[in-house]
Amino acid sequence: MITGKTKLLGVIGYPVEHSLSPVMHNAALAHLGLNYVYVPWTVEPQNLEVAIQGFGAVGVVGFNATIPHKEAILALLSEISPIAKAVGAVNTLSRKDNKWIGTNTDVEGFLAPLRTTYNRDWSQTVAVILGNGGAARAVVAGCAQLGCGKILVIGRNAQKLEEFRKSWDNSLESKNLHIHQWDELPKLIPQANLLVNTTPIGMYPKVEESPLSAEEMANLPQQAIAYDLIYTPNPTKFLQQALQVGVIAIDGLEMLVQQGAAALKIWLQRDTVPTDVMRQALRKHLGLEE
Repeated sequence: MITGKTKLLGVIGYPVEHSLSPVMHNAALAHLGLNYVYVPWTVEPQNLEVAIQGFGAVGVVGFNATIPHKEAILALLSEISPIAKAVGAVNTLSRKDNKWIGTNTDVEGFLAPLRTTYNRDWSQTVAVILGNGGAARAVVAGCAQLGCGKILVIGRNAQKLEEFRKSWDNSLESKNLHIHQWDELPKLIPQANLLVNTTPIGMYPKVEESPLSAEEMANLPQQAIAYDLIYTPNPTKFLQQALQVGVIAIDGLEMLVQQGAAALKIWLQRDTVPTDVMRQALRKHLGLEE
């Protein structure tokens, strides 16, 4: 029951109707018996500054930022965590001393399934990242944290790729980072122990598409991991191809859950949150059977 004492959390985006964050966060808050509610807010880019001032005015505890606000919001914050600075994007905001502090939990979300399930010598791992947008930035930072021996980013636009590479100059991440054109992919796939799709190919409305052909996927080394940041459809065409050739497949649902759990811990100032409740709520909402 929402009362005058109910505390506000939420997510801003444009558009934001499709966001699954309210599903998992409200399930967790209800499970914990807390008088909080998590609301999606549609905020157009030109209204970003006034929106976050308004959030401060009405006492919002914290919120997530999604597309297209993750980069633009940096300029409006009093403090930014080192990981958010490295990635150049913020997805989680919290209030401290009447100021907004920004961090990025996408990196933690991306790493969670890799760290919990797969124990390997990451220093011998070649990570091949498809795409060079905002999501790819979190993946590069994550692969650097894992200590991957090589981090190869593949894109289609030479100018954007070059800008992507330059943006990591003078950072720890740049040490093992290499950029490649999309047409070089066939020779890179056989080296890839970790292949990550950060492109929207495979998402609605392109659900029948994959960034790779079945033949290319078949050239992955044995024991490779194919990781798709897309969580619906489940599995994507990309992951169907991966399963057919017998490599390990990870979908984006766990990243979504874990980045959300990391944000909730910050807002509630708790060491643990009911991650399993969040995961179950999402799976039920998406019609995925346990």
